[in-house]
Amino acid sequence: MTLVFIISAPSGSGKSTLVTAIKRLVDRLEFSVSYTTRPPRGSEEDGRDYYYTRREVFERMIARGEFLEYADVFGDYYGTAKKFLDDAIVRGNDLLLDIDVQGASQLQASIPEAISIFILPPTKQELEKRLRRRSAAERMTDEAKLLRRLDTAKREIEKYTEYDYILVNDQLDDSIDSLKAIILTERLRAAGREPERADEQKLVELAESRRLEHVRPGLGPILESFRKN
Repeated sequence: MTLVFIISAPSGSGKSTLVTAIKRLVDRLEFSVSYTTRPPRGSEEDGRDYYYTRREVFERMIARGEFLEYADVFGDYYGTAKKFLDDAIVRGNDLLLDIDVQGASQLQASIPEAISIFILPPTKQELEKRLRRRSAAERMTDEAKLLRRLDTAKREIEKYTEYDYILVNDQLDDSIDSLKAIILTERLRAAGREPERADEQKLVELAESRRLEHVRPGLGPILESFRKN
């Protein structure tokens, strides 16, 4: 049985760093590289970060029903091709999808058994710092675009209740450990196994502590930082 993991986060929350780390740490886990019509940024590479394609090509793929999900974000298309899930099933691997909240909603409707994980920054102020560092590294100086991303983050974060797990990405190593625990715990459940060893029990306890119902009571300060002007 192939498990599908959905991971979403506002731009600048550190999602890509987490995904890169987890691909090295967890076996039998495939990662879907999204298609997009936007041009590459900075050091991004075709086939590694995204598959960059023309708008007319993307729209032909939509017409042929080749996407699990797709969305128009800031005037550019982003989408996840069905072939990645088909390939993972054939190989007996699980699939990790890095998609925004629009795409996540589509997938949760079509694959209700998918496991969803939302990454939160510790505060709006920290997210803005990260976005400014990234913009500087990519030599992007468009202040209006940065403010638009912050405004989009504010709207996306309000969707956190639609996810199974919440990770507050304050300390990267802790977030990596938590994401790994979630994946391995869900594999135990899918196999119908109870944790037998002490290390398995620790993984399950860590994953459970990141479930929405356990994290939600402590999210007030983060949410409030985004609601303030």
